[in-house]
Amino acid sequence: MSSKPSSGDQHRDYLDDRHAKSQDTVYTTSNGVPMPHPYETQRMGENGPLLLQDFHLIDLISHFDRERIPERVVHAKGSGAHGVYRTTEGLEDLCMADMFKKGKECPISVRFSTVGGESGSHDCARDPRGFSIKFRTDEGNWDLVANNTPVFFLRDPAKFPLFIHTQKRDPSTHLTGADDSTMFWDYLSQNPESIHQVMILMGDRGIPDGYRHMHGYLGHTVKIANKDGDWKYAQFHMISQQGTKFFTQEEAATKSPDYSQKDLYEAIEKGDFPKWSLEVQTMTAKEAEDLWEEKKINVFDLTHIWPHKDFPLRKIGEFELNENAENYFAEIEQIAFNPAHMVPGIEPSADPVFQSRLFSYPDAHRHRIGANYQQLPVNTPKVNYRMGNFQRDGNMAFYNQGKRPNYLSSIEPMHFRERSVNLDKLHGHFTGNAVTFLSEIRPEDFNAPRALWEKVFDDGAKERFIKNVSGHMSTCRKEEIIKREIAIFREVSEDLASRLEKATGIKGYDGISELQFNGTHNGMAKDKSKRTANGMKGVTLSTTENNGAPTRGSHGEWSKGTSTNGKANGNSNGTNGKTNGH
Repeated sequence: MSSKPSSGDQHRDYLDDRHAKSQDTVYTTSNGVPMPHPYETQRMGENGPLLLQDFHLIDLISHFDRERIPERVVHAKGSGAHGVYRTTEGLEDLCMADMFKKGKECPISVRFSTVGGESGSHDCARDPRGFSIKFRTDEGNWDLVANNTPVFFLRDPAKFPLFIHTQKRDPSTHLTGADDSTMFWDYLSQNPESIHQVMILMGDRGIPDGYRHMHGYLGHTVKIANKDGDWKYAQFHMISQQGTKFFTQEEAATKSPDYSQKDLYEAIEKGDFPKWSLEVQTMTAKEAEDLWEEKKINVFDLTHIWPHKDFPLRKIGEFELNENAENYFAEIEQIAFNPAHMVPGIEPSADPVFQSRLFSYPDAHRHRIGANYQQLPVNTPKVNYRMGNFQRDGNMAFYNQGKRPNYLSSIEPMHFRERSVNLDKLHGHFTGNAVTFLSEIRPEDFNAPRALWEKVFDDGAKERFIKNVSGHMSTCRKEEIIKREIAIFREVSEDLASRLEKATGIKGYDGISELQFNGTHNGMAKDKSKRTANGMKGVTLSTTENNGAPTRGSHGEWSKGTSTNGKANGNSNGTNGKTNGH
């Protein structure tokens, strides 16, 4: 008689379990023993104490006590779905990634989120939105970890944890920014490079109408390389085919806390599949150097944007979301995106915040989910070769690679792919000494925010902006903070600052030339003693005045290249190309 059952859960299959109905199951304990009823308990008589031997009860309660994993410190509240990506135009001339060959497609999972709030916070908060895509390509997973804004509040990576703290609850009052905005504005008033993101956040785009009606932006600069070893800088954009829609502060207050989740889920359920195009801006190393030298735009600066009129969008492909999660926890809460997950042909640049995220994201996943988080079905690659490596054991090691050697063995040799990317050529132009670096605020940091106010915002948008900012400032407990922030707004526009002064009843400072910041060097300070952040002594400020940007000649042989912008960038499709890339 065979000991092998003909059906059942001898080796449970994830997809089979995912699609199984309750009617097809038998109620059991976790060790597979069928039980007559889930509500029964063992006790000493009908009115006596419970018995410790009641494994069913202990098993049930002890697992219930452990149902939660730590929520994400950032992007805790989110929604997601699955779908498919298709390359419709191709990018083979610039990038060797197999997924960018015309006609290729791959399954994807997408997670949208707010940034600052906790898991139970409101979907319609005035907050940036996360927009992350896991492309399951034939060469492994590529995680495009982005936001719905093209810039962020900072460009110095060590600021990130501290900034996020200011978006959370006050450590004493335990109030959020909705009731006490002091921490929020205190940080911004001491780190003026945040002004570009503040202009976007407090403008009409600050509260998108759900997740379907918003664009996505990588924001960071990466490198893409073709099969000939030539590379360019790139920024990826996801352009909503539904168009963009936004809520006013008053409209947002009328929506349910889970508005965006409901909107996305119900649209997919009824077959109204949301779609985005994947597009890219590219530039050569020489163009990046010239962009700084001529326009003071730093491609490594997360607060700067690439002008679309100079670097138009080129469409690569499209993706749609056509399948909701069967189980939110398994497929959305446990999905883990990592910007370090890149396929051959896509490489990091020297963008310092991006470099920091390459470590931070997988480190957070290993803490939050476990060392083997990539073995969870939603995170596993879908490739046509058997994966093998020397990562073994640890908590919940589902696929522990059998009895295969856990070292590079000559007895059972593994297969290796041929090298397709010359990393020495791609990253080998860096030379220099170790330095301690902190950026400084410069006049050019106000150019893009000024363009928003003067060229993008119409009269109605300006009125709403002033109302949004002054309303948010109304819960700030320190007048000095507001005076400093108005001084920063004054560097954007005197008109903007004057309107804010009228709305708040507080007279701000006359610009930032007389101010010292605790978080940023002030390159616009008249008094040299106020130039260094927090009055630090013994600080050597940048002697080249490049503020972390690539300067002429800094890319070695690549600095001599001529522009191939016509071929590299194609033509803008006009979707998002007006007003200097905003």
